[in-house]
This record gives sequence, structure tokens and C-alpha cells, in this order.
Amino acid sequence: MPDASILETFETPNSDPFLIEHVHEEFTSVCPLTGHPDFGRVILRYEPNEQCIELKSLKLYYQSFRNEGAFYEAVTNQIRDDLRDCMKPRWMEIVTEWKGRGGISSRITATAGEEL
Repeated sequence: MPDASILETFETPNSDPFLIEHVHEEFTSVCPLTGHPDFGRVILRYEPNEQCIELKSLKLYYQSFRNEGAFYEAVTNQIRDDLRDCMKPRWMEIVTEWKGRGGISSRITATAGEEL
């Protein structure tokens, strides 16, 4: 499994509510049944509490999924859980959009906290 201990944070620069969105365009993991690569994009939206995610550590965390065999749903929920535990945001949404295979593309959404 990917190592969430590589995730780093920094102090939120403003105590007023605001929304952050980061989009990772080159996410890769592996289908646990076929061993074929899965390609997608990860959209992270969150309202920070006391901590924001540091982007280099987020990129390295995403890359750690590259050789992991996991279903789309498991990947999405793992990212949500790890980022929630690391940042403790007021609200967070993870959306994974997976490139089509066999004519079917997928979009998985996982949330944490109370939305604005």
C-alpha cells in the first residue's frame, strides 16, 4: 500500500474559510485482476482547517500508487482517508476520473466532513 507518511503539510495562511483545488492529471495504478495499468486524474477539493497539503509530497504520494493493484473505488477511498488523517480539513472531496476501458469510463467521489 502507498505510504501516507510521506505526506507533508504547512500551516493554513488564513483562518477565514476558503476552498483549495488541486488536479493531478497523470495518476496511474494497476488493475488487480488483469495487471494492466489504469490511468486517471485525481481532483482534490478541500476547505482547510489548520493545515494545507504540501504539493511535492502530494505528487510523490500519488506516484506511490503506480505499481499498486487496487480497484478504482479502493484507490479513491484510500486517498480520501490518508489526506483526511493528514490534514484534518473542515471538508474534503476526492474525485477520481478513470480513462475508458472496454467503452466504460468511471468517476468515483469520496467526501469527508461538512461541505460549505
